[in-house]
Amino acid sequence: MSSCDCGSIKESLMPLAQALSQMLASITPVTDFQSVKLEALLGRVLAHDISSPLAIPPFDNSAMDGYALSASDLTTSDTLTMVGKSFAGAPYQGNAAAGQCIRIMTGAQIPPFFDTVIMQEQACAEADQINFSAAIDSGYKPGSNIRHCGEEIAIDQVVLTQGTKLTARHVALLATLGLVDVAVIRRLKVAIFSTGDELQPQGQALKPGEIYDSNRFGLVAQLQRLDVDILDLGVIKDNKDSIRAAFIKADELADVVITSGGVSVGEADFTREIIEQLGEINFWKLAIKPGKPIAYGKFANSIFFGLPGNPVSALVTFYQLAKPALQKLSGGDIAPPLRIAATVRDNIKKAPGRLDFQRGFATTTAQGLLEVSSTGKQGSGMMSSLCLANCFIVLEQERGNVSAGETVTVELFDAVYS
Repeated sequence: MSSCDCGSIKESLMPLAQALSQMLASITPVTDFQSVKLEALLGRVLAHDISSPLAIPPFDNSAMDGYALSASDLTTSDTLTMVGKSFAGAPYQGNAAAGQCIRIMTGAQIPPFFDTVIMQEQACAEADQINFSAAIDSGYKPGSNIRHCGEEIAIDQVVLTQGTKLTARHVALLATLGLVDVAVIRRLKVAIFSTGDELQPQGQALKPGEIYDSNRFGLVAQLQRLDVDILDLGVIKDNKDSIRAAFIKADELADVVITSGGVSVGEADFTREIIEQLGEINFWKLAIKPGKPIAYGKFANSIFFGLPGNPVSALVTFYQLAKPALQKLSGGDIAPPLRIAATVRDNIKKAPGRLDFQRGFATTTAQGLLEVSSTGKQGSGMMSSLCLANCFIVLEQERGNVSAGETVTVELFDAVYS
């Protein structure tokens, strides 16, 4: 078959939603776990549910600075005698009789014989005599300003579920529970390399036809945000034996293998041919822009992504496909992208046929409405358009040109891009 004959074959383009569904269904999450200290938990994925070993708060305590008392005492007198103080970490140890109260600070334990805290702004103190006329006149409620034992979390209550990727908020909660270490899924190992004779290292003078290898650095930066162990194999020249050896090494060492370049239909694009020989591949020409040529498959020990060579295409396909795959493989929850409606401020060119991820910058108006502007030229090799963006303008597969003032969908960048 001649090259002209090959070019005449029109391959169907798989919709992104279908590709995502098939890909995620084929991935079995890693289950190996390890115990990690509290201070090293950020970004890790919980291997098991976390149940609270104690009640939160662990005792009744004051929600503010003021005076603890029995509300029934204020039905007979507006002035009580202060007999002591309660501080956080130093609770009041004495007793109290009718008509008595104590000074109490925020977080301090409430003695069992008191049921109400009056804020200090509603009390007037003269020595040990505390007048609560202001509180009575304002209609205070008995039982107010007390945080009750277990009102937030009960003993044995599940507070975090398996698959949660731990943020600073989660780590603070685990520290509140007094935990020292937690079982988390082991880090994924990701091997990455670029292919292409034209790719050269930074700092070296370029010869005609050469460019600097940039995709690998952008992809490694995204992987660092996903908290994986990275094996960077550098640039592999367009040589079948070299590419084959790189794939074999990567499969032996990693859970995921990611390459950029070599998955198109050029004469020197060997990646597709080699991975078909070494593993199981579902080669996708996706109905998306940028990033139509992309390969996904499996080797003996790893899953594989062959991303396009154009810089924007590589980063967009990683974000839309490889990122959720890594999240599932690591046992983490996969949150759907946050997509919301916005008014577009520019005329946008688009041909029907592919889901288009144009680069945009979203802002809010004085009225709180979301607007989005294009970041300019949208070529798949133009990284400047992505650097100026804070979102994708997601244009539906069959949609055509968009006029200023129309409603579009925007997908705000998450922490991997921001």
